[in-house]
Amino acid sequence: MSNFLPKSIRVLIEELSRLPGIGPKSAQRLAIYLLHQPETGLKPLGEAILKLKKDVVFCSTCWNIAESDPCKICNSYERNKNIICVVEEILDVVALEKTGEYKGVYHVLHGVLSPIDGLGPEQLKLGALFERVKGGNFLEVIIATNPSLEGEATALYIQKHLREYGVKVTRIARGIPIGGDIEYADEVTLSKAMQGRSEF
Repeated sequence: MSNFLPKSIRVLIEELSRLPGIGPKSAQRLAIYLLHQPETGLKPLGEAILKLKKDVVFCSTCWNIAESDPCKICNSYERNKNIICVVEEILDVVALEKTGEYKGVYHVLHGVLSPIDGLGPEQLKLGALFERVKGGNFLEVIIATNPSLEGEATALYIQKHLREYGVKVTRIARGIPIGGDIEYADEVTLSKAMQGRSEF
């Protein structure tokens, strides 16, 4: 980074570049953009960042983020408490909720098994999931991890550990996306689409 920039700008660029998806160039653009904003425009941003840790908690039941513990989903009488959907990250809950299709509860793992990244079962909320299923009255556990190598390994790990509880374990469907062309799909996607076909 250029040493001719004031220290406060260099520190801000360094901090912004630590955010996922923000490289050094994007961090520089953001820092200069923020520099040109009036103080009245920056104050709400700073306060929102500071309030993030103060006003947001992790639900001790599902490990999703919330304003209170337990979260609104776990606390809702309208949700089906016999079905649990296991997801990798918080944003997966957001995506599934946007569909309006799923009416059960969730369990957020906060990652997937990835030995290369030092993520084993102990670093994820897998133990909490197994305890929850063991102590609950779940009829079905839906595994909604991504169809990546790590997501598949995590799904298999969960399936193996849940066998002893006698609960039905399902996996979300995978295949050709809406609007996608078969000719551009890879072999694994086509294979999964054929395996997951349903009656028309």
